[in-house]
Amino acid sequence: MTNTVRQIAETIVAREGGFVNDPDDPGGATNHGVTIHTMRRLGLDLNGDGRVTEADVRVLPQATAVDIFIKHYFEAPDIKALPSPLHASVFDMYVNAGNNAVKILQRVFRAMRIDVVVDGIIGPQTIQAAKDAFAAAPKHLADAYAIARRDYYYALADRRTASRKYARRRDGGKGGWIVRAEEFMRDKYRLSAAQHQQRTASWG
Repeated sequence: MTNTVRQIAETIVAREGGFVNDPDDPGGATNHGVTIHTMRRLGLDLNGDGRVTEADVRVLPQATAVDIFIKHYFEAPDIKALPSPLHASVFDMYVNAGNNAVKILQRVFRAMRIDVVVDGIIGPQTIQAAKDAFAAAPKHLADAYAIARRDYYYALADRRTASRKYARRRDGGKGGWIVRAEEFMRDKYRLSAAQHQQRTASWG
């Protein structure tokens, strides 16, 4: 890996930004990318009032968010067992979409005619599939995953009108989801402004 896991996590936290509570975001109240649901699951009652509420989310330290992501979104799902060129992108997507990050990767393997169950779990079968995929296309696997991420975001916005603002800005440009996915691919695979507008034209 070019960067350490902590450096990747710090980048993710910086990208996520501070406190937000967007009614269109199923994650609810979020700070540094950590949702209130995650904090409740982990029992992070930061103000000691016996409950995990929005107030706790608001005071979550940035360093704690980094530690949460490393422990629960990189180490726990065993992303470290994947080829290192995939670490940053899969880690970033796991923070953003949970085990859908792994399902997207498994679908990439299946598209490469590598047999693997799409279950969102990085187990022995997926680890071997990742090794086989990387051996077959070492220079392209990270790009293929990033493209699949972008396709996932577009498809999600196709289905859910409220999510379109994350994929397309008000001026028609690329929204945060698309920019995020394209950060992990080479320039030649990024869509032009015209291609993005064509892809989202059906949204009205």
